Amino acid sequence: MTDETYMQMALSLAERGEGWTSPNPMVGAVVVKDDVVIGSGFHQKVGGPHAEVNALVDAGKAARGATLYVTLEPCNHEGRTPPCTKAILKSGVTRVVVAMEDPNPGVTGGGIDLLRSSGIEVVTGICEAESRRLNEAFVKHVTSGLPFVIMKSASTLDGCIATRTGDSKWITNVQSRAFVHRLRHRVDGIMVGMGTVKADDPRLTTRLEGREGADPTRIILDTQLSIPLDAKLLHLDSASDTLVITNPPVDGEKRARLEQAGAKILVMPTPGERVDLKALMHTLGRMNITSLLIEGGSRVHGSALQSGIVDKVYMFLAPKLCGGNDGVPICCGLGPERMKEAVQLEEISTRRFGDDVMIRGYVKKV
Repeated sequence: MTDETYMQMALSLAERGEGWTSPNPMVGAVVVKDDVVIGSGFHQKVGGPHAEVNALVDAGKAARGATLYVTLEPCNHEGRTPPCTKAILKSGVTRVVVAMEDPNPGVTGGGIDLLRSSGIEVVTGICEAESRRLNEAFVKHVTSGLPFVIMKSASTLDGCIATRTGDSKWITNVQSRAFVHRLRHRVDGIMVGMGTVKADDPRLTTRLEGREGADPTRIILDTQLSIPLDAKLLHLDSASDTLVITNPPVDGEKRARLEQAGAKILVMPTPGERVDLKALMHTLGRMNITSLLIEGGSRVHGSALQSGIVDKVYMFLAPKLCGGNDGVPICCGLGPERMKEAVQLEEISTRRFGDDVMIRGYVKKV
């Protein structure tokens, strides 16, 4: 088999760490000797052994003289765990195949350089594009300090995310909603506005069928601290935080009540009716929120697109029509004057969930 074949195996293993490794990347590794896989592993959770170490332990003494395939450059620095280069040198492997170099500007090439200087053959760039896509959130965060932002919406074919009364349950089907919960599992944070909280009273948790899921940090945009004290997201059995974002001036009594209910309050520096989303992204990035899922509503969607913070879009279209002009649109607020100024998506893909259609695309940066 080819290097690409074994690297695809390593990438498949890396995906198994999805939702559990942040702020670390997802990494997979396989050890191959005489065209036989003798060891495999992946980074299972933050703070745990890295993929290379797990694969080499699995291979044992048979790793001597073998080839190690790994989806990201082995680390050469002391972090929560010892450097992987140390384990690789000790194992006796003679060849290492790497999908992509570590994008962290402070460490790029360090692991590869050490292995080469120690006499190990190193090949890079095998399935590099796939590895970068798998860790797109890690890549953006480590190079810019900002979270990778995903906007998700579910609408009727005529662009409504709710009826004129605010009813939105349910636009899409069970299969589509299950996929959204997988999205929630993948990301560090999920953000909505107060309109969504008041209309839907969501929990904003991850519910996966048949397995455990990781809850993202719940981020609520609430400039007036008007979130009801009996809101479901304030009364959850969840390991993740509920973070309420507000602007000054802050009502001290409201803040105290919300903090007693378990919420954390983050006051942004700019007064006004809307939160400065660009400034918020810098703050969330410093909090190690590497990826953020925006689930609405229409004002938040519009503001996110207008502020230029969105990287990726998931649009779920249900085969329904509200048939009027008084429903709640996907976005609201000031749009562009000319069509050429509209947000352009690229790298488009589509997927069916029963009768629903999902369109995925990346925002074209200008």
